[in-house]
Amino acid sequence: MKAVIQAGGRGTRLKPYTLILPKPMMPVGELPVIEILLRWLRRNGIHEVHVTTGYLGHLLQILCGDGSRWDMRIEYTEETSPLGTVGALDLLRDRLDSTFLVLNGDLITDLDLRALFRFHHDHNDALTIAVHDTLVPVNMGVFEYGSEGRVKEFREKPTLSYAANMGVYCMEPEILELIPKGVPYGFDDLMYRMLDEGRGARVYRHIGQFMDIGRPEDFALAQELAERGELPMQGH
Repeated sequence: MKAVIQAGGRGTRLKPYTLILPKPMMPVGELPVIEILLRWLRRNGIHEVHVTTGYLGHLLQILCGDGSRWDMRIEYTEETSPLGTVGALDLLRDRLDSTFLVLNGDLITDLDLRALFRFHHDHNDALTIAVHDTLVPVNMGVFEYGSEGRVKEFREKPTLSYAANMGVYCMEPEILELIPKGVPYGFDDLMYRMLDEGRGARVYRHIGQFMDIGRPEDFALAQELAERGELPMQGH
């Protein structure tokens, strides 16, 4: 199984820190995020990783090298201009010839990748998306109503739950046929196209820890967990 780590973003939500460091190199505890990711991948049986780089990508290459210290092989691609969240896969068309994993370079999770792979292979869809239940508070009263405007239900400042995208995907090579060459293309573009064309995609629900380090509140939470020794994968 091959994995693609998407590490080309500018990390604007974490400025000013990301003016000098790419987001995957932000430290959490004693380790940069990308090293936490690589250790997690290796423990889940991944030996071959492609890192898509852009902004300050040379620093990631210096840090991670060829991956040999984690008993992995790491190769890099470089975006001369931003290609979006899945557009960078265009640079890897000749290297992704079997089921592969794609993940954002700014996440920390205890997701069991082997379980995700089994779920993906037990179904026949070309794309499986890992999701995590996320609670969103609404600071206003919310109505539900019928076709003529008659009120059916009212909730005062409810908290809604959504299956939120974790930025971890299992893909089959046929997905690459849907990604245009050489232009920016986001995961949202891919998802809309698949839905429009009736192509199958499936979600895998993760019940456990998940943090998007690009969000300042998650970055702060990860630091707190690291200090208490409760960070996923800590100590491995």
